[in-house]
Parts: sequence; structure tokens; C-alpha cells
Amino acid sequence: MQFFDRQPRHASVRYHPYMQLLVYTAPWCRDCREAKRFLDEHGIAYTAIDIETTPSAAQEVMKNVGKMAIPQFVLNGKWVQPYKPGRGFLYKEMGALLGVSGASR
Repeated sequence: MQFFDRQPRHASVRYHPYMQLLVYTAPWCRDCREAKRFLDEHGIAYTAIDIETTPSAAQEVMKNVGKMAIPQFVLNGKWVQPYKPGRGFLYKEMGALLGVSGASR
């Protein structure tokens, strides 16, 4: 599998030794770019998995979600859809889930 570890650029990285965040994504996905921007802005480390270039990544999404819908977060093994069709990225909900205060747009 091809993974891309993303470490936030600013000093206040939110990292918990027991938190592992995977982000299933694709370059053409607008909601994926917004999800990664949110994580980067809030200093949350994650591993991006590109479904276009990582063998079996798309099948993994289908197996766990039941449809091809990205972005998908996998937080400590739990699959979470960080957006809602027609509504976009769920800033408040993802902020609460990831311990980011004041996350909204």
C-alpha cells in the first residue's frame, strides 16, 4: 500500500500516542482536500491513503462503508465519514471528535 504521512507544519501538533488517523482520499476529491486542510490547520497528524494509487484501497472503502464515498477517516480502527453530501465537511462534529476547540466554518 502507498501511504503518505502528513505531519502538520506548525509547532502545536495535536498528537496522542494512542491515536492513529488514516484518511482515504483522492486528488480530484474537493471534500478530501477540505478534510486534509482542516487537519493541517489544526495540527492533527494523519496518514493519507490515495485510493487511485494504493492497491485495494478503494475496495477497503467499499468493504467498510458499503459505497465509494471519500473522504473517509479511520480513527483508531473506527470508520467515520467526515462530510455529509450537500452539506460538505462537518467542521463542528470532526472538531469535537478530534479534540479541536472552536472548529467551525
